[in-house]
Amino acid sequence: MKRLFLALALPLTAFAAAAPAAAQLDFLPPAGANQVAEVTQWMGPVSVTVRYSSPDVHSPSGDDRSGHIWGELVPWGIAPNPFFPGYGTAENIPWRGGANMNTTIRFSHAVEVEGQPLAAGAYGLHFIPGAEEWTVIFSNDSNNWGSFFYEPANDALRVTVKPAPAEYREWLTYDFAARELESTELGLHWERLRLPIRIAVPNLSDLLVELTDDRLGGGKIPAGVWQNWASAAQALLARQARPEKSLEYAQQANSVGGPNFQTLSLLSQAQDANGQEAEAAATFEQALAHPTATAGQIHQTGRQLLAAGKKEDAMRVFKANYDRFEGGWPTEVGMVRGLSALGHYAEAVEHAKKALEQARAQNDEVNARSLEAMIPRLEAGQDVN
Repeated sequence: MKRLFLALALPLTAFAAAAPAAAQLDFLPPAGANQVAEVTQWMGPVSVTVRYSSPDVHSPSGDDRSGHIWGELVPWGIAPNPFFPGYGTAENIPWRGGANMNTTIRFSHAVEVEGQPLAAGAYGLHFIPGAEEWTVIFSNDSNNWGSFFYEPANDALRVTVKPAPAEYREWLTYDFAARELESTELGLHWERLRLPIRIAVPNLSDLLVELTDDRLGGGKIPAGVWQNWASAAQALLARQARPEKSLEYAQQANSVGGPNFQTLSLLSQAQDANGQEAEAAATFEQALAHPTATAGQIHQTGRQLLAAGKKEDAMRVFKANYDRFEGGWPTEVGMVRGLSALGHYAEAVEHAKKALEQARAQNDEVNARSLEAMIPRLEAGQDVN
């Protein structure tokens, strides 16, 4: 009876190993306890998602495979199928970068990988490991099981990268490091090795314009909300890119929302970025004098001018704020910063003491402590900005 049971069980095991992806019950616990994981990183509007099954250094039976992963469990180079001999269509296969199903990577928009262009879409992620360098393969076939059906003809891109020693990691993990607005570093990290792969977004400013025009101009996002146009203009101004579009979006914000301090000050910045200095100055004056302007908003404008190195302009803004709101909070603080930037420390001390009284009266401990620290520095002739 026992021999009959084994004979019946073997075909079922073989069937499970050879089951195509579409026939699998993906809600069942994974084979070998290789849990499925997914990680996503955004670069502005661009997302990168890696989905993989994660093996561990210790085998399912508990054997410690430390020191035997690279070059042994994961062979160097293209190697004969070491896991299921005879299964699949590829005699020699790359490594699938995980366990079980294909490891896949999906890009929402076109990117550059190690400086090479790659279109948006989903790819099977495979590797040809080496002691000194690895080849990373992005395959147009993202739906097969592991690398057992890998075909070089399906390659969309191959890049070469170098592995590096890393702290011990029990479970194979993909993560993202060096996260920037326009780039990131995808890392495969397992045992004591990490493989870095640089991914970047080419022409991010052009993509921002394309998406803005598509979603606001195409009605996918309400175009009657001025803040949407303002956000698009601010994004381009911050990048000092596509000034003509930042001006267009700022004009739209001012038209849709009606003139207010925020739309006018933004329009002034966009005009300045386009070399329209006289228009920018006139629009800025309108912003400062507009009834919607608050003392806090004007104060922050002065701070921004200081950060840009425009000390005299900042002082003029701080003084206008002080006169308009009759020394109310935080105009005394603005006077402190403006006078300090210009080296008028004695006058700055007087305003700092008044600002300290205001902060204490409002039980504003954070600003009170800041002003308490400023006063001795000003008395010693030191700039507090």
